[in-house]
Amino acid sequence: MKYNAVLFDLDGTLLDTLGDLQLGVNITLEKHGYPTRTLEEIRAFVGNGARELMRLALPAATPEAEREAILAEYLDWYATNFCVKAAPYPGVKAAVDALVEQGVKVAVVSNKPDATTKKLGAMFFPGLPTFGQRDDIPKKPAPEMVWKAMETLGVTADEAVYVGDSEVDVATAHNAGLPLVAVNWGFRTTQQLLAAGAQTIVNTAEELLSAL
Repeated sequence: MKYNAVLFDLDGTLLDTLGDLQLGVNITLEKHGYPTRTLEEIRAFVGNGARELMRLALPAATPEAEREAILAEYLDWYATNFCVKAAPYPGVKAAVDALVEQGVKVAVVSNKPDATTKKLGAMFFPGLPTFGQRDDIPKKPAPEMVWKAMETLGVTADEAVYVGDSEVDVATAHNAGLPLVAVNWGFRTTQQLLAAGAQTIVNTAEELLSAL
């Protein structure tokens, strides 16, 4: 292995959560009489946390107070319905298990709310340290969550690599001073990842292990 530690993004990298995100957004939009969004629209909107997701899903002229109230309703729904359709991408669970078996330290760093990130981590990747969005730490692409994960794992930047699926992850790795392996099975295409500055892009979990 090239690295002693691997820090993974969650949505679009380890887990396919797009169906649940679309379901929650559309239930909330319908309740308030707004048009629903397609799966591809939701795919384009995700990556910067729930507030940005809902900002993009709602019409641009939606009043701020109403936007905040709708966001709160969405977060309430998602807090208890975060795993209706969510599942690991093909081969990802086996790849993570292989890393752990080889003694590599692994953690999850997500812009999803911290409580939900921890629940999903415990369900699908038990035992891995997980770090989600909190009020006391900036969300990605700020590097602080990644640095916190590295501190918890007891590793330095020259020992670690970041794995993600979006332009946010490309920027996160850069800001944290880490090399990046980007995956193209998640929320962004190879072309979008290249445009964002990704240099190493893999197509499968097996290719991911080879790149690491």
